[in-house]
Formats: sequence, C-alpha cells, structure tokens
Amino acid sequence: MTAIRRATVLLLALAFLGPLAVSGSLTGPTPAAAQQVVSQGADVYRLRIGAVSVFALSDGSAPMDLHKLLDHRTPTQTEALLKLNFQVNPVEASINAYLIQLPGKLVLIHTGSGELFGPAAGGGLIASLARAGFEPGQVTDILIAHVHSDHAGGLVRGGLRVFENATFHVGKPDLDFFFDATAQQRTGYDKSYFDGAATMLKPGLDADRVSPITADGEVVPGLFSSLHAGHTPGSAFFTLRDGDEELIFVGDLVHSTAVQFPDPTVTIAYGLDQPTAASVRAEAFGAFARDEALIAVPHADFPGVGHVRRQGGGYAWVPLIYTNRSPN
Repeated sequence: MTAIRRATVLLLALAFLGPLAVSGSLTGPTPAAAQQVVSQGADVYRLRIGAVSVFALSDGSAPMDLHKLLDHRTPTQTEALLKLNFQVNPVEASINAYLIQLPGKLVLIHTGSGELFGPAAGGGLIASLARAGFEPGQVTDILIAHVHSDHAGGLVRGGLRVFENATFHVGKPDLDFFFDATAQQRTGYDKSYFDGAATMLKPGLDADRVSPITADGEVVPGLFSSLHAGHTPGSAFFTLRDGDEELIFVGDLVHSTAVQFPDPTVTIAYGLDQPTAASVRAEAFGAFARDEALIAVPHADFPGVGHVRRQGGGYAWVPLIYTNRSPN
C-alpha cells in the first residue's frame, strides 16, 4: 500500500482510532446488525494461569468496516468468510484489556480507548476494573503492546494520568518513532497516530513514569516481553508464565478472527509495515498451533482468550471454554 493510499484509507476508514472520536463509525451498522447492538455495561472474565489470577476486562466494542480496511482480499472474499462465521460487515470488534495479580504487583495489559472514541464506543475499562474489585490507583505497572489509541487511550483522561501510581512499559522503537518530528512526513503514516501518542504518553513521560522496553526479556517478575516490529516499530507480545502454564498476550496480531486466521496474509490499514506484519502473523500462528499455546487477543470476541489450530491451508480460532463455578 502506498503512503498516499494508506493516509487516505486511514482518514476515511479508521473504525476505532482517531476518526471514531468525531464520527462514531464510518458507515454505521447495517439494519440487521443495528438490532443486535446493546450496551453490556462492565464486563469481567477471570481465569488462572498456574496460581496467578488473570482478569479479562472489557473496554467495550467498536464497528470496523473490513471492506475498506483489509488488503489482499476482495469484499466478496471477505463476505464469504464473514458469512461462515455468521457475521456481517461492519463487524463488531471487542476492545479487551487484561489485569494480572502478581505478588506485590497489579499489572494491566492495554488500557482501552479511554475518552478518545467519545461516548459511542470503548471507554468502559474503569467500570470493568471496578467490577473486578480494583481501582486505578492500585495498578503498579501497565504494559502497552503498541502506541495506538485503542491500547493506550485509557492512560489519560482530561490530560491527566488515570493510573497515577503505575509505570508504563512500552517498546522503545515506538517511542522513538511516534516522537520523531520527521517520521510522519518520511513514512506517510497518518498524523492522527502521532497526535494520539503525544496525548496518551506525554503526561507519563513528564512524570518520569515511562519505562522503554529495549530488548526481549522479563518486564516485571513473571511477565516477559518480545518485540515484533511490523504493525508498529515497537509492537510487543507479553507472556505470563507460572509453573508449566503460560498465556501469551499478542497485541494487534489479528483484528478479524473470521478473516485473518484462515488467511494470515490479509493485512489491515492500521499497520505501518504491512508485509512485515503479515510475516510476523504467519510465523506466530504456526508457533501457536504447534505449541498449543493459550493466547489473549485484544480484538477477538470478549474475553478474547483461546487457541489456534491448523485448518486447511490456514488456521482457525478456538475460544476458551466458558466456565462459571466454584473450584472443587
């Protein structure tokens, strides 16, 4: 995709980044989908990895027009896969965050969109956090998979830090890129991303609360980072390990489970380096399927936790089985 086309697509078709804060969505849902859109309120799902409690927290959802956002696939091809999954375009994308209770630490992965999307979508993280029994001031560390507003928008409200006691961990290549005054002109990446980075991260930088991730390794005890440039220069996965169990938080590896698992070559306009992002996705899907890994996907249907298995020439998404009972 050329820089000019990327900028045009982003300005017209970003369904849950900067433009959504103004317009709500590009097209609005179809009449059939509109009948299904309801507000769920705060939403929490709890699971354990070893002895560690993990809470999936819903920030809400937002519509995405895949016909305008996806590359390497025609609208007809996209519709065929959506139909197999009983979905219609625009699809509803979850915005998921994850809270991890570790000894002496309360770690949040992703912060949702905050107030950046306006009242129409997202912004529900704090209510979900409260329903789980926690307050923002208790969070000690925040891991940001990459500097986009649906992951870092909840860091600030009214220009002030929401998680006043937390250190923000983010890939140094993202900090270098989004705070480089020449990067937007050099790359053609939409200006809203750079403006958003300043809005979301500058209060933390001014308070000396930002810890750059410079290499793969342990970020906080029990949580490990790995950098995967492509979607953004500093995109990261985070892996929670306890005993012989682990959960991998994959950032924006996939936006549409219905389309990108069967065909990992499909890219989305949000990405900076789309060929590299596609390569990262294909390699990761293969590893996850081989290892039977449990992964957390921020834009899969809430709670966004499940496995990847091979299917035909591609892959399939297998959500975690829902459980709701007291342990024996």
